Amino acid sequence: MAGLINEEDLATVRERSRIEDVIGSYVTLRRSGGGSLTGLCPFHDERTPSFHVTPARGFFHCFGCGEGGDVISFVQKINHVSFAEAVEFLADRVGLQLRYSDGGGQRVEPGLRLRILEANQLAAEFFSGHLLAPSGLPGRQFLDGRGFDKDAAEHFGIGFAPTGGRELGQHLRSRGFSDDELVKAGLVRENGWDFFQGRVLWPIRDAGRSVLGFGARKIFDDDRMPAKYLNTPETIVYKKSTVLYGLDLARGNIAKKNQAVVVEGYTDVMACHLAGVDTAVASCGTAFGDDHARMLQRLLGTGDVSGGEVIFTFDGDAAGQAAALKVFKGDQNFLAQTYVAVEPGGLDPCDLRIQQGEAALRELVGRRVPLYQFVMRNVLAGYDLDRVDGRLAALRAAAPLVSSIRDESLVLGYVRELAKWLGMDPEEVRREVKVTVQRRSRTAERRPEQEEALPIPEPRPGLPVPDPRDRRLEAERGTLRLIVRAPETFTADWNGLVADDFTHPAYRALFESVLSAADGAGQWTQRILHARPDPVLEQLVVSLAVEPVLRDPTEAYAREYAAQLRVQGLSRKIAGLKSKLQRTNPLDDQQAYNRMFATLVNLEKERKELLALATGPAL
Repeated sequence: MAGLINEEDLATVRERSRIEDVIGSYVTLRRSGGGSLTGLCPFHDERTPSFHVTPARGFFHCFGCGEGGDVISFVQKINHVSFAEAVEFLADRVGLQLRYSDGGGQRVEPGLRLRILEANQLAAEFFSGHLLAPSGLPGRQFLDGRGFDKDAAEHFGIGFAPTGGRELGQHLRSRGFSDDELVKAGLVRENGWDFFQGRVLWPIRDAGRSVLGFGARKIFDDDRMPAKYLNTPETIVYKKSTVLYGLDLARGNIAKKNQAVVVEGYTDVMACHLAGVDTAVASCGTAFGDDHARMLQRLLGTGDVSGGEVIFTFDGDAAGQAAALKVFKGDQNFLAQTYVAVEPGGLDPCDLRIQQGEAALRELVGRRVPLYQFVMRNVLAGYDLDRVDGRLAALRAAAPLVSSIRDESLVLGYVRELAKWLGMDPEEVRREVKVTVQRRSRTAERRPEQEEALPIPEPRPGLPVPDPRDRRLEAERGTLRLIVRAPETFTADWNGLVADDFTHPAYRALFESVLSAADGAGQWTQRILHARPDPVLEQLVVSLAVEPVLRDPTEAYAREYAAQLRVQGLSRKIAGLKSKLQRTNPLDDQQAYNRMFATLVNLEKERKELLALATGPAL
């Protein structure tokens, strides 16, 4: 990897790069008093010039938005590149070969960046011209089918690559470009054929409207390239992880509105802009990543967490949900709030504009929901919220999402919202979120070598072994202890107990063995074990048979334990029914709502009756 840029070369770049010439290629400058130049600021919208350039000092400053600096910082800001990339850009511009410390040597041959940008610009003009030629009819028909007319094609610079396969290379060679330059620009292949053939093309520009590369769409069935979309290969100016289609058109609007809309395709960007959503951009041939996020954050240019928003238009299918989760994991790159806009019918922005009009597209963006909410909803959809264990599992899956919310003032609101979706007590949800935060904090404090030293438990086959010290399962264990040691204290139907009264898999399995062994012959414990041979059950029966009981087994004692266990089961049913009622709109199905409410009343009555019996020592 190359080292630091030589200090003498850095000074030479600053000396040779006249700030008025560099900025003048982006901004129209006019002379004003005091030896300065003025123009409209490229970093914010204005009607009265407040952007000043002072050539004698080599600085620029905008009195409207406060942006300022030297020629290098201007290139950094306008093209959204690093310091080193800005220096390399200016070095190419003045024909200087940079030297690097630590033996890094030359990174890019002098002037190659500018030559590639020039070739790309000529290629864009060549393609747009061929779209209007008779041979470009298939391209025009494709655009027309997507709802785009000639004015739209000109506005976005859409082009068409001829089907011959050598026309672009011949054209650019006639303009003085070598085969080596065209290959390094990604316009021509090493075998001499044009990289793009018989496709509709979109020029991909940076914020300064320099053409960095192209995106091409397949329109012929006999196209030799199987991919529907084909992008310029990686070059010294085109890196797909750091470019966004539509950035040249959306940059000013993003800064003005503090909003960026991220869509998935080139036609989606076009549809959004034509519908008035003029902050739309799209990643090019790759998923939206961390570099894209940082680029948008610089465009939004606000340190206020509530001062901007980034809206993603994912599909509602599994792929869209996966993409949303990926973005969520990188959400910390944003200072702005992140949202999701999903069309219920699954239409992308381009199809939505065609089928329902431009107003529907604007409404789609207006109906955005927070990214956290979208991701949490999809996480909860994977659990059975009608079951107690399902709700608990869903809560534990969603708690990390809530605990990672950057704006602490929003956490309490999301806790309440999550509690509503789950049909749970907000305080219970808050406690689980708090536990997640504490767990994450402990993990972060642990050194890497400590993490590596932690043993990784291997999954055990068969039934899990219950913890005899788990107080939440005390009634289940105590009841089974009585059944194993004194079955005669129970009625023939085991005091009304059923398998669902036991929540631990081993305890449930043991009670099912008890039901199967009730009518058999032989010793009681042996009959239980024969009903379902299992090493965990054998160990459990032996443990229960020798554990002490709190008092002498009696029928009253058995009734107390069984009643307590049935109360716990009824409480779970009641909690599940309340959760379902909370998640049900009575206006949607009044009869179903009334039936659930009547069931709830009966369960509460039965629970109250059992509570009078459940006065045993485990309470």
